[in-house]
Amino acid sequence: MRLLIIGSLSNQIGAASRIAVARGAAVMHAIDVAAGLEVLRAGKGADVVMFDVSLDIVGFMQSLEAERIGVPVVACGTETDAKAAVRAIQAGAKEYIPLPPDAELIAAVLEAIAEDSHALLYADPKMERMVKLAAQVAPSEASIMITGESGTGKEVIARFVHQKSRRASQRFVAVNCAAIPENLLESELFGYEKGAFTGAVSRRIGRFEEASGGTLLLDEISEMDIRLQAKLLRAIQEKEIDRLGGTKPVKIDTRIIATSNRDLKAEVKAGRFREDLFFRLNVLNLPLPSLRDRKADIPVLSAHFIKKYAEANGLPFRPLTAAAKDALMRHSWPGNVRELENTLHRAVLLALGDEIDADSITLMDSGSEHEGVEGNTSGLVGLTVAEVERDLIIDTLKHTVGNRTHAANILGISIRTLRNKLRQYIDEGHAVPAPGEGEAAGS
Repeated sequence: MRLLIIGSLSNQIGAASRIAVARGAAVMHAIDVAAGLEVLRAGKGADVVMFDVSLDIVGFMQSLEAERIGVPVVACGTETDAKAAVRAIQAGAKEYIPLPPDAELIAAVLEAIAEDSHALLYADPKMERMVKLAAQVAPSEASIMITGESGTGKEVIARFVHQKSRRASQRFVAVNCAAIPENLLESELFGYEKGAFTGAVSRRIGRFEEASGGTLLLDEISEMDIRLQAKLLRAIQEKEIDRLGGTKPVKIDTRIIATSNRDLKAEVKAGRFREDLFFRLNVLNLPLPSLRDRKADIPVLSAHFIKKYAEANGLPFRPLTAAAKDALMRHSWPGNVRELENTLHRAVLLALGDEIDADSITLMDSGSEHEGVEGNTSGLVGLTVAEVERDLIIDTLKHTVGNRTHAANILGISIRTLRNKLRQYIDEGHAVPAPGEGEAAGS
């Protein structure tokens, strides 16, 4: 993950930077707003911006909006900066991290905003066949479509393909088409020239140019507006793009990998996805099996996640009991690997003793939780649909220990929709769990 820090590193943000580096982030630094905007315009790339609220965050967010730069912003400030924190969230910052920095909170926020866990672990024969196929097609220059349910690891496979390709030494650039507002996605992909629109004060290099020579991942491409699909098709066919406001095309050399959790053939039939773009992207298809169809992966993934979160929380590694393993193997995993990771994160925090027992394994559709959701609706009488939706979203966020990305996948909505809902709830005065907060953290 690429992190851009805007602000002075002489204070506690410097400590936050070191924590981010220790967690595997590639960190760039800009001393002020103007320098930060120049980094973003130049196509150097950032998955997340960490912003010092002692600077003008309102002006910075307004510049991002005016210049159509879509990048999530995390605000940072001291615990006495309560007004600054409110101002940052109101301005559009996704999260707020109080300083001095807490390593686990920073890790949770960065993971929630930009998923940065890309370990490819498997043991199931179905997944083994898929990985072998991915390795076989990786050296080609053909576009690849990776399909599968949310949480199956589509981005992990995309990165694996890049690493096994002839472009491995060049950049891998990921764009989440579902997370970027439609009015920003075009400029995010293609960039623009100075004066292309009100607010375009300087040239902006888009993700196609940023990834030239390497690989561009278009994550959840089925969420892309059909008008923009036409421009994308031309870029792939002609190997050139037009910056907004540009007078001549810009040549690119970018390999495209796209992912979708929808049935794109059905989307084509419904008129929501261009058939010609589908065939152009679907030269090679990698359909990822769901976790319930590759149960042999559960033990190896479980051991990995237990080790990861035990180390992250300063706890000893504790193995699963036979009963806990049985509970994991019997579960249907609607949220796939992401749900498994979240479940084991909770289990590491909840477990007592030298092993992780079944009592520490809390599953969304089992036991009393399942009964509470589906078996008894009398408690919902008298509530409006909006109130039920709000309670469901907040309860799910508690279940995911404040992880927005995991919650969105469990709920079956885009991260953009979830964040808009949460901002509304905060404005209405409702308590919304922050990353790292939830049922497990509070137990």
